Amino acid sequence: MTSRRIAVVGAGIGGLTLAIELRRRGLDVEVYEATEELREVGAAVALSANATRFFLERFGLEERLSPRWAEVEALAFRDGRDGRLIGRHGTDYRERFGAPYAGIHRAELQQVLAGALGGEGLHLRKRLVGIDDDGASAVLRFEDGGTAEADLVVGADGARSTTRRLLLGYDDAVYSGTSASRGIVPPRALSELPDPGAIQFWMGPGAHLLHYPLGGGDHNFFLVERSPAPWPHERWVVPVEPDSHLERFRDWHPAVRQMVSAVPVTQRWALFHRPPLGRWSRGRLTLLGDAAHALVPHHGQGANQSIEDAIVLADQLAGTDDWDAARERYERLRRGRTRKVQHASITTADVLHLPDGRRADERNARLGHPGAVDRHLAWIHGFRADVDVPDEAGGGTWL
Repeated sequence: MTSRRIAVVGAGIGGLTLAIELRRRGLDVEVYEATEELREVGAAVALSANATRFFLERFGLEERLSPRWAEVEALAFRDGRDGRLIGRHGTDYRERFGAPYAGIHRAELQQVLAGALGGEGLHLRKRLVGIDDDGASAVLRFEDGGTAEADLVVGADGARSTTRRLLLGYDDAVYSGTSASRGIVPPRALSELPDPGAIQFWMGPGAHLLHYPLGGGDHNFFLVERSPAPWPHERWVVPVEPDSHLERFRDWHPAVRQMVSAVPVTQRWALFHRPPLGRWSRGRLTLLGDAAHALVPHHGQGANQSIEDAIVLADQLAGTDDWDAARERYERLRRGRTRKVQHASITTADVLHLPDGRRADERNARLGHPGAVDRHLAWIHGFRADVDVPDEAGGGTWL
């Protein structure tokens, strides 16, 4: 096999995972990151078994990750206003799915992944502005005037991807009709919180709260509500007045109010997704993760699907000189799976935000049923991207 160069644009979770696996398989890879230091948009991430299995089984990172993350003890659904427990599931999660469900600060996860990469081939302050793909190799052009050459360029640069825009020629982001506030709360500020070891959804008409534990006892919260459509701003993230995020939740349970008022909230995030593409590649450029299939976060699968993509793409590229065929197989294995997860993520907000009445009662009965995990989550969390062939007809959209 001839020695060829792979350029990964973006040192987020997906890009670093791909680079680690490519290098582990003996391929020449360089990573180009726009920021001056490794940092992710968003403060924390929940990793489910469909992703963590690769960090443990392939990369051997459990010893490094275990002190930094908190394994989720269960998944719980509650009424947001009276705090009533609707369903609690998954106490045997690791045994069931073969890997943990865990919450971790994104910066700490990036540090671990960068450490696993060994610091080799990681270039910071390299903001991509163009790709010339007409010659013997692709030439990446950066904002600082520098260039780099590669035989394959992988765009792993997130939901606001430059590589996707270059591939399509336009920005195709779609506002989901929801926006969110977020924060990280220390344990001393959570005296009202029941079941702190669980990842929990507190549901109510037009809004929900998601939170989960992190390493060190902190909790990450994500407070979502329906907002005007279209989004009335040019930016995805906008400043907000102090305590403005509390207005809709003044009559919610004390644990909710305590959590979301415990730390300053100065920004609101519009939640965008991107339409599925028929092809993820053109010329020497191919897409991965949110650049290929940006998700809304209501299923918590953005980072997890990026990790799945990275493993599958690396597996297809390793051991062959026919990278065009390898990328076709990668897309064939990933398009249907990610479209299903995208659809499930979008419709989950509709389910969480149902108004009081018969449909909300039916939802609660389904989420409280002992088989809820089998019905609504196992098709995501139990999936092995390196072995399983996606069943495009399977899966559910009710969580």
